[in-house]
Amino acid sequence: MLALLSFLLVLSTAPPSLCDRPPFRVIHLLRPQTGSSDGPNVHGLSCLSWRLAVETDNIRDWDTVPMECEAYVGNYMLGHQYRKDSAAVADEAIAYAKGLEVGRDGKDVWVFDIDETSLSNLPYYAKHGFGAEAYNSTSFNAWVLEGKQPALPETLRLYKEVLRLGIKVVFITGRTKDQTRVTGANLKNVGFHTWIKLILKGSSDSGKTAVVYKSERRTKLVESGYRIVGNIGDQWSDLLGTNTGNRTFKLPDPMYYIS
Repeated sequence: MLALLSFLLVLSTAPPSLCDRPPFRVIHLLRPQTGSSDGPNVHGLSCLSWRLAVETDNIRDWDTVPMECEAYVGNYMLGHQYRKDSAAVADEAIAYAKGLEVGRDGKDVWVFDIDETSLSNLPYYAKHGFGAEAYNSTSFNAWVLEGKQPALPETLRLYKEVLRLGIKVVFITGRTKDQTRVTGANLKNVGFHTWIKLILKGSSDSGKTAVVYKSERRTKLVESGYRIVGNIGDQWSDLLGTNTGNRTFKLPDPMYYIS
């Protein structure tokens, strides 16, 4: 009864223009609104729903962003929502890290992915359809070798907090060893100045999926006596497999899929 009286009070104090309308018009204002933010439909799904399915790993093994969703993904990545979503992940990771009892032996480590986790390739993808164009390894590697990738600010904030707490940092990336120097310099130039290991793919990793490659490298860390207390990446393949860590955190990335 109290809830009903409160609802009637809201209606009675609404502007006359609203009260003069039929009741269903007023109730309609309480319903979720749809609009251009949903994007066009892809196979019966709005682009927003497609992105949600991608982030939750329900749509897998896709090659490119649907052309219908190029503008939607671009607006998301360059807009406030991507940054807010990334901040939500970083905030939760920081809260978790602050609750850890860090050992005094220096063996607690946090694993960071690089592309779209620590470093952002948005300047590149903005010129290549935000993932709607087929991946071109030649042009992407040329971009990497420029060493101009900006830091993802939310991850940099987590990184600094992890170090402050006494947790060591390990980078594991799908980049190849010939990009070691430029990757290390790029990381340092944007604020990621300290790590105990920077792990890139070697010739022996050729043909391995990201899940296999990263699992093997994490296993070597554990076998060396390290404890992986945290793990953050933008792909599910960063966070699946063996020795994933005590807790994993996934950043949003609807631009590409790596298995």
